[in-house]
Amino acid sequence: MTEPLEPTAAAAQEAIADEFALFGDWSERYQYLIDLGKQLRPLDEADKTESYRIIGCQSRVWLVPSGTAERLHFEAGSDSAIVSGLIALVLRVYSDRPASEILSTEPDFIQAIGLARHLSPTRSNGLAAMLVKLKAYAASLAGTAPA
Repeated sequence: MTEPLEPTAAAAQEAIADEFALFGDWSERYQYLIDLGKQLRPLDEADKTESYRIIGCQSRVWLVPSGTAERLHFEAGSDSAIVSGLIALVLRVYSDRPASEILSTEPDFIQAIGLARHLSPTRSNGLAAMLVKLKAYAASLAGTAPA
């Protein structure tokens, strides 16, 4: 497992908002999302199973958890360039964090960078489904119900 870029999920969200503020328009932001997605470590073919697949995404998306309640790690992948970029942001905020921090962290970066206004309804639904699944994994390890 790798160390997260930022020490907390809140710090990660602030850094993401700061990075996106550098871009003047949404074509530049989309390109940045695509570039982030290209930096994701490719998901092993063995992990591209139905049990890890996120239902509700237009694209094919897999989310693979590992670790403990003290440090939950996620690997993820998609067949879509923009969705891979969204995954990179989600992993930056939520991966390698305690389950309790994952459960208490709302995805404020989505509003902060204007993503909510610029995603298609199907991509928004897929992102929401990914966050629900991620929090469900954290809740199962923490022994609580997801928020």
